[in-house]
Formats: sequence, C-alpha cells, structure tokens
Amino acid sequence: MLKESIICIIIVIAIIFGNNTTQNYTKESVSQLSSGLMTLRGKLEQDEVKNEKVRDEIEAIYKQWEERHDKLAYFIEHDELEKVETELIAIKSYIETQDYEESISELDKSVFILKHIEDKYAFNLQNVF
Repeated sequence: MLKESIICIIIVIAIIFGNNTTQNYTKESVSQLSSGLMTLRGKLEQDEVKNEKVRDEIEAIYKQWEERHDKLAYFIEHDELEKVETELIAIKSYIETQDYEESISELDKSVFILKHIEDKYAFNLQNVF
C-alpha cells in the first residue's frame, strides 16, 4: 500500500511539473508573438507605412512562430496552431499587396487566437471542470 501511494504521489508531482512547464512556455510564446504583432500593428496604423520595414517585421514574427510551433505542437491541439499560422500567412499576404487595413484586421484575429490558446490551456478550476 505504501509503495502504491508513493508511486501515485510521484505521478501527480510529475503531472503538475509538466503542466507548469508547458504553461510557462505557452505564456512566453503568446506574450512574445502578441507583443511583436502589436508593434507591427502600430507601424501599420501610421500615415506613412514603410513597406520594407513592415515586410521584414512580419517575416521575423513568422520565423519566430516557426521556431516555437514545433514545441507547442507537443501539447496544444494542432487545429489551434493551424489557426494562428493561417492568420500569420494572411497578414503576410495582405502586407505584400499593401492592403494594410485588412492586415490589421487579420492581426487582431491572430492576437485573439493566441490569447484564446493561452486561456484555454491555463490550469484553473474553470478548465478542470
């Protein structure tokens, strides 16, 4: 009986540690991507948009997403990740065609989806029950 209790306690501790690690990585990823997107939004709202700088910035954000995507795929539903990637590609295409109003709209959607992912996978009572 004691041996089984110890094994159960070790498993619960491992689950809590793993959940904490994945939550921290998710929060960090969402925070970095959201702040990059909001910076980009500020540049897109300016009267005179410098297309090369904006194009370089969305490329940097997309590259950052690609680096984090593989690790996030271990513990987040692939559908959620595909939504973010779809929005980022839409932002890139609108920036390339210099349709900045639509890119701002897609940018807002991608930030919302990122925040939704963070909230959905947070460890709280609402998500447990």
